[in-house]
Amino acid sequence: MKDWIGLGSMDYYGIGFSNIRLPNDSKSYIYKYDSRINRFPEEVFLHEFLHTLERNADEYGYERPELHAYEKYGYENEAIIGQKQWYEDYMNKEIRTSNGYTGLPPEIYTLKPAKISNFVASYDVEAFKEPENIIEEIKQIINHLSSKI
Repeated sequence: MKDWIGLGSMDYYGIGFSNIRLPNDSKSYIYKYDSRINRFPEEVFLHEFLHTLERNADEYGYERPELHAYEKYGYENEAIIGQKQWYEDYMNKEIRTSNGYTGLPPEIYTLKPAKISNFVASYDVEAFKEPENIIEEIKQIINHLSSKI
């Protein structure tokens, strides 16, 4: 697939990251930097970062709207500024609902991403564990070979 721009809230060995790719086909790319179409090209970077905060909020048990649910709350993807107003209200917990305001909780900006030790029933998945010394490396090789027999 060549048309994706970013993937947010990803995890690699407990380190969160976002992958942002700018497509080579600039003719079909609405967010191109030299264009007058979108004056808010940073939207892609902000959007993927917000996916990380969204995941952190979920892991800490905070209620918040889905990042992609802007239309459900009456926001639009505008031609010049994209979803800028949605992001501002989402980040400041200023999305108006019948029950008051919703959005990311203010404390999410000061909380560290959740770790395995934060979960009551957590356990290590051995499939992704790298050997830490020569003995573990030899055991891993033996286990791999014995599974082939």
